[in-house]
Amino acid sequence: MDMVKKSVLGRGLGALIEDPESQVDVKETITGGIEIPLEKIDTNPFQPRAHFDEESLEELAVSIRSIGVIQPITVRETENGRYQLITGERRLRAARIAELTSIPAFVRKANDQGMLEMALVENIQREDLNAIEIALTFQRLVDECELTQESLSQRVGKKRATVSNYMRLLRLPAEIQLGIRSEKISMGHARALIGIEDDMAQLKLYYRIIDEELSVRTTEELSQKAQKEVPEEPVRKTVADDYAKNYETLKNHLAGFFQTGVDLKRNAKGSGKIIISFGSDDELERIIGIFDRLKQ
Repeated sequence: MDMVKKSVLGRGLGALIEDPESQVDVKETITGGIEIPLEKIDTNPFQPRAHFDEESLEELAVSIRSIGVIQPITVRETENGRYQLITGERRLRAARIAELTSIPAFVRKANDQGMLEMALVENIQREDLNAIEIALTFQRLVDECELTQESLSQRVGKKRATVSNYMRLLRLPAEIQLGIRSEKISMGHARALIGIEDDMAQLKLYYRIIDEELSVRTTEELSQKAQKEVPEEPVRKTVADDYAKNYETLKNHLAGFFQTGVDLKRNAKGSGKIIISFGSDDELERIIGIFDRLKQ
């Protein structure tokens, strides 16, 4: 059965399922694989992938009509004889396009966090992801599944340094991240840019990479040179800067006092307004109650 897991699910997802410290409840597999009617399978609410290429789905559907679904999907049993998809949404969609009535599936036990974790890990195994999509998926696993980079590296079958390098891409300016997504620059170029601390210097070199079609090696050399340059004398703080800092401190103080979001709007003459956010009628009543107590 272990051989089946590894060959079907892949290294990263297999490691996730077999990890004894994982929060996924997979103490037993209900069955090694059964045919489940498509009408009884609900989609995965934790699916991290939002876009599915229609042409690619059609091609997969043609293949499925010809030779069937080779790799089973993975589901969990819910209630009333229904199942919820864990991994394999692309195969499920293509099977519906191919007008199949059932699909081969492995049935597993998993809690909600396990569903999200497995869906994210399977997402990483795709070959068509760009570096930023991989980085964002890693970040979701860290934030939403409360994984450390060390445990994350074990889940996805990648070295910890590799995971760290991907996640560092998210520190780059949004314009550079967009350039990575659209393949204007490579992962190697991006890693060289990360070494530069100043955003404007990063963007300046980013545009040189594109305009001059710089190699990764040249980019690394220019990045090292930029890191050694002496930064310009910082501009002396103005009175407006001091005001901004004080207002930010006050805003944070009020937000902590009211336990909700607070914003300050101030014009050049010094007048303005305080905006206190609330998410429901109950929260509004709680805030009003604070004001009532202050009046007493």
